[in-house]
Amino acid sequence: MSKVFVLDTEKRPLDPIHSAQARQLLRNKKAAVFRRFPFTIILKESRADASVSDLRIKLDPGAKITGIALVNDSTGEVVFAADLKHRGFAIRDALISRRQLRRTRRNRKTRYRKPRFLNRTRSEGWLAPSLMSRVHNVETWVNRLRKFAPITAISTELVKFDMQLMRNPEIEGKEYQQGTLAGYETREFLLEKWNRQCAYCGIKDIPLQIEHIHSRSKGGSNSITNLTLSCEKCNVKKGTKDIKDFLKKDPTRLQKILAQAKKPLADAAAVNATRYKLLEVLKSTDLPVECGSGGLTKFNRTNQQLQKTHWLDAACVGQSTPILIIKGIKPLLITANGHGTRQMCRTDKFGFPNRYVPKLKFIKGFQTGDIVKAVVTNGKKIGEYIGRVAVRSTGSFNISAQRGLIQGINYKFCKSIHKKDGYSYSS
Repeated sequence: MSKVFVLDTEKRPLDPIHSAQARQLLRNKKAAVFRRFPFTIILKESRADASVSDLRIKLDPGAKITGIALVNDSTGEVVFAADLKHRGFAIRDALISRRQLRRTRRNRKTRYRKPRFLNRTRSEGWLAPSLMSRVHNVETWVNRLRKFAPITAISTELVKFDMQLMRNPEIEGKEYQQGTLAGYETREFLLEKWNRQCAYCGIKDIPLQIEHIHSRSKGGSNSITNLTLSCEKCNVKKGTKDIKDFLKKDPTRLQKILAQAKKPLADAAAVNATRYKLLEVLKSTDLPVECGSGGLTKFNRTNQQLQKTHWLDAACVGQSTPILIIKGIKPLLITANGHGTRQMCRTDKFGFPNRYVPKLKFIKGFQTGDIVKAVVTNGKKIGEYIGRVAVRSTGSFNISAQRGLIQGINYKFCKSIHKKDGYSYSS
């Protein structure tokens, strides 16, 4: 598992330590738990042997999941890893739903309402809320980890795919675009676009070849819209045949391939739309920021024969990547859930109010979303429960524990172990 973060008596970050050392310090009452996620302890007295080594935080921004890794550049050791799951698409769906409800209200037989589409101006560099949420998630965790670890540098993947390089492999001015690395840009784009499987038979987890949908001998181009992935068997079988002749017995797959070839990569578009905003946010931390491409990340990962995961991609970002030591690392899985909603009235699917929400969020010092530990000593529900709490104004709470939903737990049995922060965690 990842190492445990340590703070000194002044809440300054020290070198992360092994979990066994942390348990020993807690057992001997030389330290206390400062935070549960990520697990952090704080020393009760100063230590003369406390050391501080510079760490680099490395990011692999994604549309759905961003990989995070803390790497010691001098030793190559990965001391912490996490996969941060965004809620951008959930925000988009919520905005679409709200817009539809608003439009239905306008179409009812009510008084005339003047259109309001010109009274809201957008500032320069404005991004949609679904995109900005990704930037805010990464910013939150960079700032949070800086409080718990001695981070002195940042590495991030600025571009997933270098479109200029794919159009013109002879482009100059970037060192990483020369030599064997150039092919990784096109191949990585196609792997993402075609879901890492053969377009013709759907087979996965085998070596795939780049294949021309319309063959070069029949006038097909090298454009990225004319390329797909194929297993060796299908590639040989298709040869120089026209794709319509090759798939005439499977018209459904034919239409799917032709549509997918023209379809832009939605996830890549989301990453590209936010990349410079994220870079601007990272530079505002006043730490040196190193940028790399997706092709370079794959090149580093392939050279070290590492698996394809989000946090390992993050560890392989940039030219500064050393020989990595990843033994025993288990990433923390972080999911962005948001902080709820301001709506005081909930509606059904038709937009009519069906229930109301109390104004008070905090009940007896707890709010919905807190992680609590409940030790019930009497009654029908005797036992120990750990999970997220849903509060009620009566003081009788529900706890979503690992064994299921436990209802009717009195607040007096509950003790908060992690306050609601907009994220959920699992290992």
